[in-house]
Amino acid sequence: MTEKNQKRPTRNRTVFEDPGSVLLLDKPKGWTSFDVVKIVRQLLRVKRAGHAGTLDPMATGLLIVCTGKKTKEVGTYVANEKEYEAELLLGASTATYDGEAAVESVGSVEGITNSLIENVLNEFVGKQRQVPPMHSAVKVGGKRLYKYARKGKVIRRDPRTIEIHSITPVNIRIPRVQLRIVCSKGTYVRSLAHDIGKRLGCGAFLKELRRTRIGKYEVSHTMSIDDVASLAKNHRASAL
Repeated sequence: MTEKNQKRPTRNRTVFEDPGSVLLLDKPKGWTSFDVVKIVRQLLRVKRAGHAGTLDPMATGLLIVCTGKKTKEVGTYVANEKEYEAELLLGASTATYDGEAAVESVGSVEGITNSLIENVLNEFVGKQRQVPPMHSAVKVGGKRLYKYARKGKVIRRDPRTIEIHSITPVNIRIPRVQLRIVCSKGTYVRSLAHDIGKRLGCGAFLKELRRTRIGKYEVSHTMSIDDVASLAKNHRASAL
């Protein structure tokens, strides 16, 4: 074989790029979903990587990241139903509908009972139209909503059809309400929390959020970012 026809060594190529991998990751609090994808690209030395369903920075839990040729399958994971553990704080509202922003209005929780909360929750089960929050990555006029929001602008948002399959109260200790929510893709749990507060008449925002399931994939089967780093290190060592 001539030198011209010899194949060059491919030390930087990994199994994560071709044919690709599907990684179940536990997103840390404070990280954006893009932060996770970026670090996966760096650790695994892959050019292509994408996530299947955004989690807000304050949220934790299951984030599916696909690499290499598996990025073509992202849409199939996005389409699956989601399950969340959420904590709502009644009696206050924020511009972001969660704890990312300061409280901008306060309402009274006097007269709010467990049975009233349960009745209101039941009203949200089923198909419905939901307006995405201003502080979100939804595009309007080719621009992300949060970019308008940062400039103090409020843009008209068209409601989207979503479905809440179930809302189960896990623990109610007013003003805190812990819920387990199973819903369709495209559901903003922040908007759900805000709308529940409006229906109760006292206001509410999302205090904590953890995604526990996407379709058949459970958060109990996830890896941490440190696990990914170790996996990449071991793979490179074995390839030497």
